[in-house]
Amino acid sequence: MTTDTATAERVLSEATTIAVVGLSRSPAKSAHSVPAAMQSAGFRVIPVHPSADVLLGERVYRTLADVPEPVDIVDVFRPSAEAAGVARQAAEIGAKALWLQQDIVSAEARGIAAEAGIDYVEDQCIAVVRALAGITR
Repeated sequence: MTTDTATAERVLSEATTIAVVGLSRSPAKSAHSVPAAMQSAGFRVIPVHPSADVLLGERVYRTLADVPEPVDIVDVFRPSAEAAGVARQAAEIGAKALWLQQDIVSAEARGIAAEAGIDYVEDQCIAVVRALAGITR
């Protein structure tokens, strides 16, 4: 089940800060190029990675709980099986939205987000939605 476009566009239009769980070190991977495109469009991108120190010129945090500022969107570049755990962490930090990238789907994460009152988008590329809607910061 993909999220409707209107919800995805609303979530993006209301956001400025995106914590990216699974931001890749490799520029060849979409988990690097997509957050880089969001950063270029003016969004504040906060990398969350277990071992990197700096990605996209930003300090990297090990977990969402370590991020010291409010997060609008938690953008997930991890396998579907890990999405529910990320959803729980997103709820714990008070994120406004959980966004699962293209091909990532999790009924459990959707339920956790709904219970926490967090907007939920799944199986959509955040950079494609941003580009099609013309949303910049």
